[in-house]
Amino acid sequence: MMTTGRDHRIDFFRGLALIFIFWDHIPHNPLAELTVRNFGFSDAAEIFVFLAGYAAVLAYGKIAQRDGFVRAGIKILRRAWVLYVVHIFLLAVLMGIVFFANSHVETRDLVQEMGLQYFLSNPQQALTDELLLRFKPNLMDPLPLYILLLLGLPLVLPLLLRGCAVVVGVSFLVYLTAPYWNLAAQEGGVWFFNPLAWQFLFVLGGAASLWAQRDKAPDLRPLTRQPMFIGAALYLLLTGLLALSWKWPQVHDAIIPLWLGEQLYPISKTNLSPVRLLHFLALAYVAAKLVPHSHWLNLWVARQTCRMGRYSLEVFCLGVVLAPLADMLNALGGDTLAIKLISAVLGVGMMAVLAAWLDWNKQLNATAQ
Repeated sequence: MMTTGRDHRIDFFRGLALIFIFWDHIPHNPLAELTVRNFGFSDAAEIFVFLAGYAAVLAYGKIAQRDGFVRAGIKILRRAWVLYVVHIFLLAVLMGIVFFANSHVETRDLVQEMGLQYFLSNPQQALTDELLLRFKPNLMDPLPLYILLLLGLPLVLPLLLRGCAVVVGVSFLVYLTAPYWNLAAQEGGVWFFNPLAWQFLFVLGGAASLWAQRDKAPDLRPLTRQPMFIGAALYLLLTGLLALSWKWPQVHDAIIPLWLGEQLYPISKTNLSPVRLLHFLALAYVAAKLVPHSHWLNLWVARQTCRMGRYSLEVFCLGVVLAPLADMLNALGGDTLAIKLISAVLGVGMMAVLAAWLDWNKQLNATAQ
């Protein structure tokens, strides 16, 4: 039997991931020191992709069960087309903003830092690569990945609903091949987010949404008597201490033996290194156990964050264009701490305002109907 209640924690963590992504994309932003990437091996990208899979299977799975797989597949492909159009438009807007910011910042080459020099040196090929999802300057990588994952969902969704474990197993085997394959990007490069690796996290998110809808007897044992929770918490503690030691190389070299460092590094984000994947899964499991369904979600800050999570595409796109503007504001303001804090908080405020406006507009349209 399936439950249908909405888990607002999912919206909250999607919104939180969007805030973290925005802060992480502003160079030298002091608030970026508070994001999840500083306390372990994974970062907000894993949260974003996992919850994208969770939300997609939750939404389109219900459509498939109610209206059939064909109708669900058409809706998924329509959504992928919208994202493709948004990607092209967003890239054009981003380039315009970066070129504008670069003309006002004399101390740095923002065009080079954002990976847009390729467009200036070879505009015709860059436009072609943009249409083929191969031209991905900084900040633009998550959207092409999501488009590609959605394009595969009409094939995966029926199998996932009928044999979840089999699909997860096949997806894992594909993940294991990721270090040997990737898609081409501009100038002979490859995708920063290798789809063969990150599809596994997307599928795991979808599988988690199906698992969460089942009626299950809760584990009433204290957390200290649940071996999986203890193992996940210990892994988070150890990797968190290790990540903190990166800020002090001498401390890191003292506590990490050479042989262990050779086995551990590099921790690939492109191919979703197993230690990154395991860190995120441990983080998600511990959060699911520790963060309750309770009245804290009714707090004003939590409600704004949840709202951003419900309109993740629009808020993400706004964050992409706000990040270089915040960088420009910081540079023009002398990179003072006050200016950096103002730009980071102001950007999040604008993202929250956009989500509030979209929510109000949606309610207005529902009332009109």
